[in-house]
Parts: sequence; C-alpha cells; structure tokens
Amino acid sequence: QVQLVESGGGLVQAGGSLRLSCAASGRTFSTYAMGWFRQAPGKEREFVGRVIWSPGNTFYADSVKGRFTISKDNAKNTVYLQMNSLKPEDTAVYYCNVHTADGYDYWGQGTQVTVSS
Repeated sequence: QVQLVESGGGLVQAGGSLRLSCAASGRTFSTYAMGWFRQAPGKEREFVGRVIWSPGNTFYADSVKGRFTISKDNAKNTVYLQMNSLKPEDTAVYYCNVHTADGYDYWGQGTQVTVSS
C-alpha cells in the first residue's frame, strides 16, 4: 500500500500561481511514476502531468505545457506541481497519483484549486 497526502490547493486569481505537494509513504520503493490528475465539475478526471521516478522524465498534458512544472524530492518521496499563469479553466480538484512498477494505482484525497476570473 501507498499512502498519499496532498496539500497546497486554494483560491487564486487568474494569472496567479499555486504549488501543490504530494507526500508518499508506505510501499514507495515500488513507485514507477508520480503525477497529477484533475477533475472539474461535470467532467471526467484528466491527466495533468507526471514524472517517471527514475530517471526523472516529465510529461504534461498539452493544456498545461509551459505553465505547470512537476518536480520531485527523492529523499522526501514528495512530488510538487508548480502552477503558473493559472486560468479559470484550471479550476478543479487535483489528485495525486502513484503508479507502481507492478501496475497498481494509488490516489490522494484530492485538493481543490479554484481560479477566479
């Protein structure tokens, strides 16, 4: 089992920035990738970005490329999502995800991000 604790959501004006954090504990040695998904009201959960734990490659959805950056702290088993130039359409509940080498997915509880126009 992997436990995920997210923090950093909130309310921000359009054009502003927020940083989300996700700390993993438990069976973290099996982590293949950590990343973020989001779900807006009435919409399906969508991929935002992720980092392949080793060697550290990052991947992003087209909608956030150039604005969002994922980074990680190996020692803390923590991944961060720096979100800049936020838009109202970025408003959603953001979920941290761990995908393990043996194919399991673990999810955080979600953190609300609201961008006002």
